[in-house]
Amino acid sequence: MRLHVVRHDLEDGAAGDTVNGAGPYADRDGFGAEDESAAGRRAHINLDHPSVDREALEADRARRSTEERRPTVISSSTERTSSDAAPDSTHRTFHIGLRSAARSTSRSNTRSNTRSNSAVRSTMSAPTGVDQAQRLTPYESGLAAVARHDVHIERVWPMRSPSTGSLEASSSAYFQNERRGTPPATIVPVGGLRMNQTFSHQPVMATEVVDLFGPVPPGLVVDATLGGGGHAAALLRAHPSLRILGIDRDPSAVTAATAALAGFGKRAIVRQSRFDVMAHVIDEAQSELGTPSEQRGLSGVLFDLGVSSPQLDVAERGFSYRRDAALDMRMDPTTGRTAADVVNQYDEDSLVTLFTDNGEGRFARRIARAIIAARPVLTTGQLADVVRTAIPAATRRTGGHPARRVFQAIRIAVNEELDQLETALDDALDLLRPGGRCVVIAYHSGEDRLVKATFNRMATDDCHCPPGLPCVCGANPQFRLVARGARRPSEEEVGRNPRAEAARLRVIERLPATVERTSDPEQASDPGEVA
Repeated sequence: MRLHVVRHDLEDGAAGDTVNGAGPYADRDGFGAEDESAAGRRAHINLDHPSVDREALEADRARRSTEERRPTVISSSTERTSSDAAPDSTHRTFHIGLRSAARSTSRSNTRSNTRSNSAVRSTMSAPTGVDQAQRLTPYESGLAAVARHDVHIERVWPMRSPSTGSLEASSSAYFQNERRGTPPATIVPVGGLRMNQTFSHQPVMATEVVDLFGPVPPGLVVDATLGGGGHAAALLRAHPSLRILGIDRDPSAVTAATAALAGFGKRAIVRQSRFDVMAHVIDEAQSELGTPSEQRGLSGVLFDLGVSSPQLDVAERGFSYRRDAALDMRMDPTTGRTAADVVNQYDEDSLVTLFTDNGEGRFARRIARAIIAARPVLTTGQLADVVRTAIPAATRRTGGHPARRVFQAIRIAVNEELDQLETALDDALDLLRPGGRCVVIAYHSGEDRLVKATFNRMATDDCHCPPGLPCVCGANPQFRLVARGARRPSEEEVGRNPRAEAARLRVIERLPATVERTSDPEQASDPGEVA
């Protein structure tokens, strides 16, 4: 819990902070060295003052009362002087952990040496709890800490840190509309400040993408998964001879990319569409540009597959198992079935097949049965809990979040990603001009296998001759693999953007002319371009 204190100097006025002349502390002037106990501090808090969030205070006290801590007492045998010893004993009792900021701020200078010695001995004791009756709750400590004469405190707000728990509104700032209580009189609620709503996405392997499109002929490059326009902007800056047609089905991405690419003028065209109908979108765009039919074709196509960071970070989109929201997971939230439809309508065998095909084969049936038993499953948090309980505890301790593959499988099913990708790859390769390239960045093994199989088939023209020998089956491949295998992001990039770790980049190029080739596609790749 964080304590956010809004304060101003006394000369600025204290309007709205008095109730019948009383501040948040019933007797500020009487709060001093003579009464430093927890009970004494509590007595100075005026619970009727509007600056005190009573609901938060009571919840804080209730939470503290449930904690079971064993009090540890250490008796000191050192002889104490009359000014330092307890009046009724030559031994002094010290409780562990009493280092409240409130005590240090209200402590008088005349007793600082005595109290600091006690604090040192307290911190050297065993790391156990203290008697709860002798300790302020965090919220009480915050109220007591601001009982100072040089400032006027409008309000103490209990706040949750995003590193330790989700905010009341997943994408809002600290002063949420959902926060309990009345905000300070001088503070305007900023529930509209949506920090995560901006479609800000860091493009993965942007340097490699820019370099791979360097040799392509001048013309139109299609970014089939435009997102926030990061890759498109990098290509337009680096290669003045290229134009970009950006396609994305997410309305938020289209809006963000349109704004991001506005500075490039007519060199950037943005369309909202699924990429499996890109051939139709490309034809319309080239007609608008006035491109003659004999000059039509693509200089390049880029696919950056998977889900983007903004889609994961905005809880309302329903993609993340770490944020509780309605089960949605649609790339285009205006159409199509939702994740709730898949979870609640698929039968057991269909769920098992879905999970097995996407990497969750070991416990696929257990998870499917648990989901069916828990129906209706309507939120991401509920689904994550169901999956977690279905997987044995020993397995949950390793391999990341147990619901990760299940959420990925459902997202792929909702958006029909693999089916659309197969169609889109065939269309993209058919539209490439000689020297044009297709670059695909995949993050899921199913996607990468599909891309690899498609590229190998096109680079061999489905040749079945023994690898390394001249082709005698009549195959006439029109493509070559630019690099053997898949490229991966650098360690430096993964350090900057951990979500890039799973990325696998593959690239294929349409050949400028037909020549005799071997049946091994790797023999046709350029060794100088291998990662």
